[in-house]
Amino acid sequence: MAEGSDGRVLAPFGRRRCEVAGNRESGGYRIFSLLDESGPAPRAGQFYMLATERGWGEGGGRPFLPRAFSVAAAGEAGGALRLDFLVEGVGPGTRRLCGLEPGEGVWVNGPLGRPFSAPADLAPAAAGAILIGGGIGIAPLAILRRELASGAIPSRVLLGFRDRQHSGGVEELFDCSEVRLASEDGHSGHRGYVTDLLGVMLEGDDVGSAVVFACGPPAMLEAVRLMCRGAGVACELAMESGMACGYGACFGCAVPLTGGGYMRLCVDGPTVAGEEIETALVEGSGHR
Repeated sequence: MAEGSDGRVLAPFGRRRCEVAGNRESGGYRIFSLLDESGPAPRAGQFYMLATERGWGEGGGRPFLPRAFSVAAAGEAGGALRLDFLVEGVGPGTRRLCGLEPGEGVWVNGPLGRPFSAPADLAPAAAGAILIGGGIGIAPLAILRRELASGAIPSRVLLGFRDRQHSGGVEELFDCSEVRLASEDGHSGHRGYVTDLLGVMLEGDDVGSAVVFACGPPAMLEAVRLMCRGAGVACELAMESGMACGYGACFGCAVPLTGGGYMRLCVDGPTVAGEEIETALVEGSGHR
């Protein structure tokens, strides 16, 4: 497995066809699985550019471009690599992915992007991690939790959802791990925002021994960034923005840096340290 100097797994050149192994409902979302026979295993936080073999841009209709998706789980399956993705049907691209059937083909390019850092790389004294996710942003945290567990690094998981119709993936992706939930409509766990739960943890005596990893809607990420800055806790955010290519050519995913200038999330991210960026409120984010 080829890795860059920053720990990212390097994607093979070009796109390749993967077969759909399954597609199941998970609350208001769906989880579809692809069998990758030639690609390397990804690191937590990396993403793939996906487009279906059929029904994608046919007749000049949408969707035109591939969609970027963080991988939620990866593991061996009959000699191939099984990749799991969490999706919500909100536009022509995601609705097509929601309708995938076993045996169909999906064009894949990846794994791409910079993975999550080791906690000690963000804060040398860090002994554990707090994972906070919102909506389908819980996906990369699922594979991150497994990576941390394999390295005997303790983690606490906080997940939040808007309502019952916009939730899912918890039982399937986080198995029996201890997870604290929040929902804005109160259907599960704490009634309110997941950042309410984070606020309580940031007031704890041992908060200095942890770093925060987050993925979710831009407003949630910005709240996490500001809360961690105020508490003096290092954080790393997995961000999203409009991506047309995934390898830095289109500049569609540029976000402003704290010291001026921009970074491209597809090659310089999608994981970024909280202090690197001017804001996490990036226009045009969201899968369509």
